[in-house]
Amino acid sequence: MTGQVAAVSRDEMYSFSKSNRDFITLLTGLGVEGDVHAGETIRHQFRMTYEPDLPNLRQVHLIHEELFEELALKDFEVSAGQLGENITTRGVDLLGLPTGALLHLGEQAVLEVTGLRNPCSKINDFREGLLGEVFAIDPVSGEFTFKCGVMAVVRRGGIVRPHDSIQVEPPPLPHRPLERV
Repeated sequence: MTGQVAAVSRDEMYSFSKSNRDFITLLTGLGVEGDVHAGETIRHQFRMTYEPDLPNLRQVHLIHEELFEELALKDFEVSAGQLGENITTRGVDLLGLPTGALLHLGEQAVLEVTGLRNPCSKINDFREGLLGEVFAIDPVSGEFTFKCGVMAVVRRGGIVRPHDSIQVEPPPLPHRPLERV
């Protein structure tokens, strides 16, 4: 599977949205240089208060640009960085990847997918009613379907820019489906 980086974003402060940039630098084992969520241990603002020593499995947040198109059909205008992602992708089925898939971005960077992004209620502060559009309950199984992208850790650092290619390398079999992290 081959895709492309549509946009890159980061923010030094805790905020819902992140500013688009010309490039971001991924740091091995840490995340996005200059981003508030970079670090070896968990940096999620709420979870840090009760699980501060957990490894940071949420170093980099990726969302597929196709989600924005789906939301536009429901009259929600959302663009790159506005849902807090660091990397907006195009042409990669992020939600269909197995845990442990490697994403080769640009010339050098490699991310390992760790799980699904769990959308929080702050999304409704950004756009009223949006939370109900980014996850759904399967009427048959009762399982949640999360649409807010995936989380990853940096296995090899490097600079990532819009229009960089994304190559997907699946992990060895058997594949484990993505779960919330």
